[in-house]
Amino acid sequence: MLVSVHIYPLKGCRAVDLDQAAVEPWGLAGDRRWLLVDPDGGFLTQREYPALARLVVRYDGAGPDIVVSSDGYPALPVTAPAGTAEQLKVTVWRSTVLATAAGPEADAWFSGYLGSPTRLVWLDDPTRRAVNPDYGRDGDVVSFADGYPLLLANARSLEQLGDWLIEDGDEPVPMNRFRPNVVVSGFEPWAEDGWRGIRIGEVSFRVPKPCDRCVVTTTDQATGERTRQPLRILAKHRRFGQTLLFGQNLIPDSPGVIRVGDPVEITERA
Repeated sequence: MLVSVHIYPLKGCRAVDLDQAAVEPWGLAGDRRWLLVDPDGGFLTQREYPALARLVVRYDGAGPDIVVSSDGYPALPVTAPAGTAEQLKVTVWRSTVLATAAGPEADAWFSGYLGSPTRLVWLDDPTRRAVNPDYGRDGDVVSFADGYPLLLANARSLEQLGDWLIEDGDEPVPMNRFRPNVVVSGFEPWAEDGWRGIRIGEVSFRVPKPCDRCVVTTTDQATGERTRQPLRILAKHRRFGQTLLFGQNLIPDSPGVIRVGDPVEITERA
């Protein structure tokens, strides 16, 4: 069963929890269409700026507009820029695409918050960015997510991870450390390792590859404070080659709407 749905309208910032979401070819509607970049167009996330976790993003689902706020800072309403706005080349990992500049007011707000020159951009055309061709098909596209349209996590896998942490003398970590789009239940821990296709409600997805994890998982998603876990416990139990794995990437095969409570069916196994 689908137990929760989450989007991250501004990449790297606080999640927005939803009861349902439209599935688009590049991800859930409203997910990661906004991005912060440095003066050279390189993307910025919690990897470099854990304080981004303290930024609350309000999103009403009716369009691209968002409101960003944090303690001690005035709320910043952000409207998707018009087609005549400046376009910038921005880079997310190996992808370089054009995105539209939000404007000087937003740039000044985020530059002040992060203490470093920062620009905000909007991905006006999400079909510009292709997924990794090693794992996708021609026409597979993604927004500003790290690599794939959606990320799935299994609730029982998190429970198992929590048990391992307790055994090591640490506290369990919440699911939001892993920043998934969809969380499912009713499956054994790590069952998702063997999935190659699933259906959530009436929407079908391919499962191209697992998700390797980074320092963001050690960042408290309310305070931005860093801890040592869960990377150490993942290194002990979930190391595969040079990567630490938790969760599975998804590529939608069709549009539709997914809802909390939808059944989840495994349509293809490894």
